[in-house]
Amino acid sequence: MSDDCKGKSSWPELVGVQGTVAEATIERENPLVNAIIVPEGNRVITDYRCDRVWVWINKDGIVKEVPHIG
Repeated sequence: MSDDCKGKSSWPELVGVQGTVAEATIERENPLVNAIIVPEGNRVITDYRCDRVWVWINKDGIVKEVPHIG
């Protein structure tokens, strides 16, 4: 599905960085998306959207999964 989305769609280089830094980086590198920080254990809507990137963080605020469009 990400083939239909415009711009950069995945940020593996952000695993291990501060969530707020990742959020700003994602939105700077692809202004068509809204990066949303989600603490581990929280639930999110699972519908696929080209304008959304979940940024999963651990209890210390560090990105724990590769952020990607979805």
